[in-house]
Amino acid sequence: MSDIISIKDLEFKAGSRVFLRCDFNTPMDEFCNITDDRRIRSAIPTIRYILDQGCSVVLSSHLGRPKNGYEEKFSLEPVAKRLSRLLDRDVKFVKDVVGESAKAAVSSLKSGELLLLDNLRFEKGETKNDETLASVLATYGDYYVNDAFGVCHRAHASVHAITKFFDEQHRCAGFLLIKEIEFARNLIRTPSRPFVAVVGGSKVSGKLQALTNLLPRVDKLIIGGGMAFTFLKSLGYDIGNSLLEEELVGEAERILKRGRELGVKIYLPVDVVAAPTFSNDAPVKYLPVQEIPAGWMGLDIGPASVKLFQEAIKDAQTIWWNGPMGVFEMDKFSKGSFKMSHYIAESFATSVVGGGDTADVVERAGDAEEMTFISTGGGASLELIEGKELPGVKVLLRASGE
Repeated sequence: MSDIISIKDLEFKAGSRVFLRCDFNTPMDEFCNITDDRRIRSAIPTIRYILDQGCSVVLSSHLGRPKNGYEEKFSLEPVAKRLSRLLDRDVKFVKDVVGESAKAAVSSLKSGELLLLDNLRFEKGETKNDETLASVLATYGDYYVNDAFGVCHRAHASVHAITKFFDEQHRCAGFLLIKEIEFARNLIRTPSRPFVAVVGGSKVSGKLQALTNLLPRVDKLIIGGGMAFTFLKSLGYDIGNSLLEEELVGEAERILKRGRELGVKIYLPVDVVAAPTFSNDAPVKYLPVQEIPAGWMGLDIGPASVKLFQEAIKDAQTIWWNGPMGVFEMDKFSKGSFKMSHYIAESFATSVVGGGDTADVVERAGDAEEMTFISTGGGASLELIEGKELPGVKVLLRASGE
């Protein structure tokens, strides 16, 4: 992959304005309190670096998936307050993106000042990669910096179309984006061995390409979560009402066969925490995978699987983890995911955690500090592992032959 233009490659003129695309898509509770500010904290090195160059910064991000323009629960105002506290300096906020008040707020910015625009997705054109919207956003900065790894797998106006308005001396990737890409590249190219991939989550379909791409590169593959049942079904087990992607049973079989051909050890759950329904008051049984009763479903890996998986990662030098082991949002089905998190955190391996739900598990389990690297983007990190080129990264590469 060609060379990405880094923030360190640019010469920022003091007094200039920088348009910085961040990923402040942070979880909030029903009262709009931020419950995890990891993504906000991750942007701070890039913000500080730009301020140190004597520039002002126009910050932008999306939050959630608003349907029709402005919705208060998707406003970035709480982010401005948290960022201001983390940076210990004033962060101005405007309830607008490309209207008159946004333009006025941008043009009155002085060197060293910060302004956060409201949710980019309040504008319909953002997710449509609309050039008209991008051209207005581009007037907000003399330089464009993308530090939003979590959206780089999407061709959106603030990530893709906007780069047409900046030449190679005025557009680049921020520190977080570069760190994310380096980690994913090194993981695929030169992992320390044994290299163990731990893959979970509900669906095989979302991870199919990643599994296919990882197989020739890993020494062991651990499969948990809802997706494990499609594999168990392919081995002829009766899985009751557990999650199943019927149309992918053949693919699961093919992956297991390919693993055997490559000499990759593949581990599947040997027991489950089963219940007739997914609810807090449902009765629970710990059962071998062969004994799931009709009408019941597996909602977490059981204690024997936890032990088996722990043994499997004992000698690992590199662990890549993407996807929880069960429906961890409910306490009684969270033990498998939390135990896995503890074991990976305690191992001596380089541990790389794919973002999204997996990062959430690690945070809840209290293991975030122990992991080598936690990605800020679930979908984007998965696509990098799949070997895909991300649209938001492609536009920040140096033209060949320079």
